[in-house]
Amino acid sequence: MKRIERASLFLLIFFAVAAGSATLSSQEKVAKTSPKSGSAPAAQTEIDHGRYLVEDVAMCQECHTPRDSNGNLDTSRWLQGAPIWIMPVHSTSNWAMRAPALAGFQGFSDEQGEQILEKGAGPNGLPIQPPMHIYHMNRADAQAIIAYLRSLPSNYPQP
Repeated sequence: MKRIERASLFLLIFFAVAAGSATLSSQEKVAKTSPKSGSAPAAQTEIDHGRYLVEDVAMCQECHTPRDSNGNLDTSRWLQGAPIWIMPVHSTSNWAMRAPALAGFQGFSDEQGEQILEKGAGPNGLPIQPPMHIYHMNRADAQAIIAYLRSLPSNYPQP
């Protein structure tokens, strides 16, 4: 039951954030992702925008960060990959059982990352497996996400 409650809460939060993000005016979006007074370098601005998309919009940490024994995100292993904690209502053969590590974005080229985020195709050219959402992002957002993921430490041992 706890798993169902968490999945329901995750979906509720995901849709609330997505709906809130969709209502921002273009001016608010620019203000939210632009450097203040031109003080931040362009690379840092791109990383900040990527962090916003990863953590506040797509909420990648919900599946790609391990959980502790109480079901809370283990922030000491941020985006280090984790077992999938939600299960489909009906059995499916292509459901992923593990979310890969994203921190450091190791093992993927920028082009592969863009393919995943812009077209929903994995490095092998096949559609990514559920429960991963298939995104159709624009190139700038995909590149910002990749810049953020590459900025994260990836020196944690993989389970």
